[in-house]
Amino acid sequence: MLCELFNVASSCYYEFKQRKPDASRIRLASQIKELFNMSRGSAGSRTLVSMLSEEGIKAGRFKVRQIMREADLMSKQPGSHRYRHAKVERPDIPNLLKREFSVSTPNRVWCGDITYIWSGSKWTYLAVVLDLFSRRVVGWSLSDKPDTELVSKALEMAWEQRGCPKNVMFHSDQGCQYSSRKYRQRLWRYRITQSMSRRGNCWDNAPMERLFRSLKTEWIPATGYLTQAQAKKDISHYLMSYYNRQRPHQANDGLSPVNAENRLKSVSGIC
Repeated sequence: MLCELFNVASSCYYEFKQRKPDASRIRLASQIKELFNMSRGSAGSRTLVSMLSEEGIKAGRFKVRQIMREADLMSKQPGSHRYRHAKVERPDIPNLLKREFSVSTPNRVWCGDITYIWSGSKWTYLAVVLDLFSRRVVGWSLSDKPDTELVSKALEMAWEQRGCPKNVMFHSDQGCQYSSRKYRQRLWRYRITQSMSRRGNCWDNAPMERLFRSLKTEWIPATGYLTQAQAKKDISHYLMSYYNRQRPHQANDGLSPVNAENRLKSVSGIC
């Protein structure tokens, strides 16, 4: 009688009663939601497929995208930005990197840059050092002043954490912090070769621009942080935990930076 009332075929009703829930799909949906929430809503279907793969779960992008649509999960998408182009190099610190961002081994090329973050009632400045081999953050520093001390602390952290390496090239923009005498003396002390982008050309330091874009669009709250201490704790978690150890990178064939370096160690036999 109800089937006739709602104009539903009785065979469809009995088929629906016999249908069993797909336990594996329910588990997969739960794992996708967990990873999506861990990324603070920034992971899309491609990223989620890579994250699931690192956990030993095989799932196609179409299936993940379908589950995301069913669960109403929509990833954050950064807006477009128009970049300027320039060709002016510093004669004393040339652009040695020349956009050769593919590096075969760790501790050969590091990149650095500074960005600003709102915390409390003022700007807080973040300096980061990135290893181009795996796109791993190897040093960072936070301060309320965008001075040479800020970038020096980030470099010192990278140099110590990576075991005081030799024959490293450090690339940055032409900011006064990186071209200051104090910073250049620090590079000379560490026996690090300095390279600088052309003036106003952010494409010469694209990996750093990509890192800061990911940080601001994926992680930092739209209204900023309440205090600098809160900003330091949350940004530290993003850089050293989520970004380095969990977030997949296309440059690493879908592996996180730490897993990419571990893969190199296992292949080459490096301890």
